[in-house]
Amino acid sequence: MSVWTPSAPCTPRACIEQRGRATAVPRAVARITAVVALMLAGIALTPFGRRVPAEWVRRWCRSIVRAAGVRVRITGADAPTGGLLLVANHISWLDIPLLAAVRPARMVAKSDIRDWPVAGPLAARGGALFIDRDRLRALPDTVARIADALRAGQAVGVFPEGSTWCGRAQGSFRRAVFQAALDAHVPVQPVRLRYRIAGTASTAPAFIGEDSLLASVWRVAMTRGLVAEVEVGEAIPADTHPDRRTLARAAQPSPPPQPDWTHTALVA
Repeated sequence: MSVWTPSAPCTPRACIEQRGRATAVPRAVARITAVVALMLAGIALTPFGRRVPAEWVRRWCRSIVRAAGVRVRITGADAPTGGLLLVANHISWLDIPLLAAVRPARMVAKSDIRDWPVAGPLAARGGALFIDRDRLRALPDTVARIADALRAGQAVGVFPEGSTWCGRAQGSFRRAVFQAALDAHVPVQPVRLRYRIAGTASTAPAFIGEDSLLASVWRVAMTRGLVAEVEVGEAIPADTHPDRRTLARAAQPSPPPQPDWTHTALVA
């Protein structure tokens, strides 16, 4: 394992727990159909690019998650304009639209996502920065491309753990991508993602180990009462940290406390 190709110890057999009552199969099928329809609509609209208002993109991203039967709760700071590195812990395929719901961004994605049905073409047309994690020599070029996008005033979203975790455990943020924020002199905005059922952490949305995308999507669609919590931290000015190591540590989320529902707003 290298700093560029980390892996998590989480596996479906060891970590996935299906809690609560499952939804009916016809409803689950309807949810998946709605998700696919929304993603196809997104592919159709990608030629319009930046002419689509950012608020429309955020609403569309939230709609994808809600169509899968997951409620969304977003709390915390507002994302600033201009170049911005969005970083978050990584649990599920749902993380991508949730991060874009905070601020539409070019995602850093592993190259094999290109081959995913529906999601692959959508990522490519949306300007994803694909990386070959098997080629460590490609790392400097990837960091340079991210820095160029940041200098151009774009937001770039990345999951610095480099691998998905089940949600009850988490990995360390790899520091390489933070060099791009330092080089471009743009802030880093940390985002904490959690999935819960009735206030208790749920591993049902986790997309880990040898789990297939279809199996993960079906599990989410069959789960009743799932809530995605998106906690947006204050943006961290990159220039306040001397190097990428300390910047990565500052952005690294601490183990999640029990949520205080009195200060949480439900996004309809």
